Amino acid sequence: MSDDPIIKGREIVADLNPNMEQALNDRYGHLLPGVGDIFVRQFGAFYGRDVLPMRDRYIATISACTALGGQTKPQLKVNIAGARKAGLSREEIAETILHTALYGGMSAAVNALNAALEVFEEEDA
Repeated sequence: MSDDPIIKGREIVADLNPNMEQALNDRYGHLLPGVGDIFVRQFGAFYGRDVLPMRDRYIATISACTALGGQTKPQLKVNIAGARKAGLSREEIAETILHTALYGGMSAAVNALNAALEVFEEEDA
């Protein structure tokens, strides 16, 4: 894997979240030219570090999105799908969300579990 953040980001995104850069550019590029490149670069800078395995990074991300509450549902769903690609089971994702309830609250955890169910239903479809 490259040390260049944009190349590293694109390599990771290609595997875990294909079309992320294009989707961001399509949605926000008219307001923020190059926004997809910026996000992919940051994604690579954070997700491309060597200390934590990818599955652990997704556990941390799912926990953070859960604790932040319902406003993160779109990002939570994207990261749950990425976590599945990184090897987390449905049960591990659900357990991560439940554990976060202790710190982020039960309502946030229920909202996150509902988002997880939507991702799992999309997988099954």
